[in-house]
Amino acid sequence: MISQKIRALAPEQDPLRMGMGWTVEDLARPQIMVESTFGDSHPGSAHLLELAEEAVAGVRESGGKAARYFATDICDGMAQGHDGINYSLASRDTIANLIEIHAGATPFDGGVFISSCDKAVPAHLMAIGRVNMPSILVTGGVMDAGPGLLTLEQIGIYAAQCARGEISEEQLTWYKQHACPSCGACSFMGTASTMQVMGEALGLMLPGSALMPATCADLRAVARRAGEQVMKLAQMGLKPREMVTMDSFENAIMVHAAISGSTNSLLHIPAIAHEFGLELDAETFDRLHRGAHYLLDIRPAGRWPAQYFYYAGGVPRIMEEIRPMLHLDAMTVTGKTLGENLDELKRNGFYDRCDAYCAAAGITWQEVIRPFDRAIGTDGAIAILKGNLAPEGAVIKHTACPREMFRATLRARPFDSEEEAIHAVLTHEIRPGDAVFIRYEGPKGSGMPEMFYTSEAISSDRELGRSIALITDGRFSGASTGPSIGHVSPEAAVGGPIALVEEGDLISIDIPARRLDIVGVRGEPKTPEEMREILAARKAAWRPKPPKYPSGVLRLFSEHAVSPMKGGYMDV
Repeated sequence: MISQKIRALAPEQDPLRMGMGWTVEDLARPQIMVESTFGDSHPGSAHLLELAEEAVAGVRESGGKAARYFATDICDGMAQGHDGINYSLASRDTIANLIEIHAGATPFDGGVFISSCDKAVPAHLMAIGRVNMPSILVTGGVMDAGPGLLTLEQIGIYAAQCARGEISEEQLTWYKQHACPSCGACSFMGTASTMQVMGEALGLMLPGSALMPATCADLRAVARRAGEQVMKLAQMGLKPREMVTMDSFENAIMVHAAISGSTNSLLHIPAIAHEFGLELDAETFDRLHRGAHYLLDIRPAGRWPAQYFYYAGGVPRIMEEIRPMLHLDAMTVTGKTLGENLDELKRNGFYDRCDAYCAAAGITWQEVIRPFDRAIGTDGAIAILKGNLAPEGAVIKHTACPREMFRATLRARPFDSEEEAIHAVLTHEIRPGDAVFIRYEGPKGSGMPEMFYTSEAISSDRELGRSIALITDGRFSGASTGPSIGHVSPEAAVGGPIALVEEGDLISIDIPARRLDIVGVRGEPKTPEEMREILAARKAAWRPKPPKYPSGVLRLFSEHAVSPMKGGYMDV
């Protein structure tokens, strides 16, 4: 055990640990780091201390000694509407860096990582790949839905309706006061829920444990079992990089297609792969999504709140429906292959328990997770678009896009900030047939915040939601719906073509052909050759904006972040 080797090298370690209550017997046990994002920062992390204590108990009962470490996360929802959202993506890399410091300064024999939300789960997965010690992920589950199955992603729509005078302030206040009745991640298939599912799909969680209701006793039992299982992994010396391969990532992407996962996965999955020593490009997402069956009827694209996902059988049920498309020999934290895990779940009564949950909720699992031959869609959930506007690519969640917008030519309305764009939408300056651009919002521009309020203002407008597009080098909330194209690369801050778009340019969107192009100027169509000359002239005249952040973590992030289509992680 590495912990015992470190004791021999650092004679101060034993007395320092005894100073916080460790016994002589504790010092000689396998030592496990229990790292969580517990904190009073938001509902996704406020309940995690209880799960950490369960993991500590599981380690203790299995003969080990656990040490609790904490690096809490921020909430994208609380950061909305002000510059706080610019810290969101940078927080992912900062948490991963702090975990590296925790694990590197005092090496442990294994780790249990406990998190729930948008940046915390990918940060933990990145750290697991980076520190590469025997590890297991526990996710904090999902909050209950409110009255009438009210969920948080609906608040953006109601806020936009209130701003337009369509509902009263009193109605909006009632919705706000009832949308989050418990701890846990937000109850829709946004980024937090998607990344919990991705953790299990990668084989780094106990089978069937992703996206449990945060209020159910099953989740606390899973946390204790994780403490027990990490001891086995430590004794086996089974490290994450020995388990997680490109096959594991392809499994995760196939599950992502089946659940119509968040577009932010296009930032997180490549960044996680990078930490595992693998390079995963956006074309892999596009290739695996083509022809994939989309099965999950969960909000924001579907009918049900996310707690119903677990009732219906969760990740294992999804995997059973797409089983022929998966690499079943991929290794997992159980020490068994994915195929062995799925077979064991069928034998141990897992689906019987899920069916009981469904019966109590008055549904059947097939209403939530469609059988493969009754899929909601058969071409995955996302598409990677390329063209002279996005040479390195852009992403759209086509399952949330109106069919009318799959092929369209629109008039460009460029804005250099979200504040300008949302004002134009809410004051009806934007008309049907417009392509609203929000630029200089990529990783190097402003930290790559979400364009959530603008996308919700558009999608909640009955006319604009089916007749315009929102195009940005920033990103979108996992709750976003409508014709939203994000991650446009190269971004405006480095002089990508999105920085060169002018008022009245003609923008061609062709989702089936995976194209995103500037095809005209001032409403007049141009040939591809003419557009190349025009864009070259504009590029020659373009000048970069001064850095938005002169100091601090956002300066570091903006200086070192890679392209959105590579994962937006910090690199040298």
